[in-house]
Amino acid sequence: MIYLDNSATTKPCKEAVEAVTRALSEDWGNPSALYRFGIDAAHQLKDARAAVAKAMGAEPDRVFFTSGGTEADNWAIYSTVKRFGKRGKHIITTAIEHHAVLHCMKDLENQGFEVTYLQPDALGNISLESLKAALRKDTILVSIMMVNNEVGSVMPIDKMAKLTHKICPDAIFHTDAVQGFLKVPFAAKTLGADLITVSSHKVHGPKGAGALYISPRLKSFPALLLGGGQEAGMRSGTEATPAILGFAAACTAGTATFREDIVREKMLLNGLIEKLCKLPAVKINGAHDAPHILSISIPSVPTQNSINVLQDALICVSAGSACAKGHRSHTLEAMNTSPVVMDGSFRVSLCKDTTEQELDRLVAIIENEIIPRFVK
Repeated sequence: MIYLDNSATTKPCKEAVEAVTRALSEDWGNPSALYRFGIDAAHQLKDARAAVAKAMGAEPDRVFFTSGGTEADNWAIYSTVKRFGKRGKHIITTAIEHHAVLHCMKDLENQGFEVTYLQPDALGNISLESLKAALRKDTILVSIMMVNNEVGSVMPIDKMAKLTHKICPDAIFHTDAVQGFLKVPFAAKTLGADLITVSSHKVHGPKGAGALYISPRLKSFPALLLGGGQEAGMRSGTEATPAILGFAAACTAGTATFREDIVREKMLLNGLIEKLCKLPAVKINGAHDAPHILSISIPSVPTQNSINVLQDALICVSAGSACAKGHRSHTLEAMNTSPVVMDGSFRVSLCKDTTEQELDRLVAIIENEIIPRFVK
């Protein structure tokens, strides 16, 4: 099998698998228990937090574990509204966010909040000018993703956060960094965002773990869950230590090779684009600035046809966002992509294990099987 859907999920690395296995078979104590077995688990949880924080460039005591990116996005948005909703009713996001953000925004609109959806350009970029024009005195939250999960456009989050805080000093800036974490360089301490979402299974860790970075600037941020007081009282409930320890192990392994991995992935991606551009029937969508995401279209060939042929060749790609199955891409729609291009699009996403031979096989199937069979 050739797996080219790494933006949907990644294969857990051996370090993560070993950490999860140990946590399930040997170190399965409750970190809240006061005897040695539980205290040892608490120490492991502390070390895991430090490892994830190091990978994020964050203070360990500002990293709070969640069940994944969706939960962290929901926490960031709803707790900001709970804390600052009396100050204003205006929120800014983009039309190309993950549904974990967009669906929250629609819900808040139903509750009486006004949401401004910044529109991307033809490449999937959001401009600083559009953000500046949207900011108002009653803006309480700006939520802009770091890397678009369909077309790979990379947003200038540091500049956006700085602009937001300059014009609206009391507004909160959140970024969904799920597709940016360990793919584009950033440090939470210096990025300027108040809230940052990351996820384990996008960085070769297990599913079921993620984290929300909460800046020291937010001294009284509302808790997500109430109960036994875990996660410094911010997210109660017994911690999912196997997933968390696996997440930390993946972060440690990924941090060690981060620079060389993204250089190699970008080289492979650029090589793939060069080969695909030689095929007249193929169109590249979007900016593809991130080292691992590429949106491809074969206009007039329905997406499902291409996916079926690739699947028969044991090649896994995605119709778009894995979390929007069965729907036309809202990202490509917002980019004003023509329907014929949209309906023939699919996403290829790489990881540090992807090889040039695998990408050459992809090109060969497109050139020798999909195009001759479906393009008239």
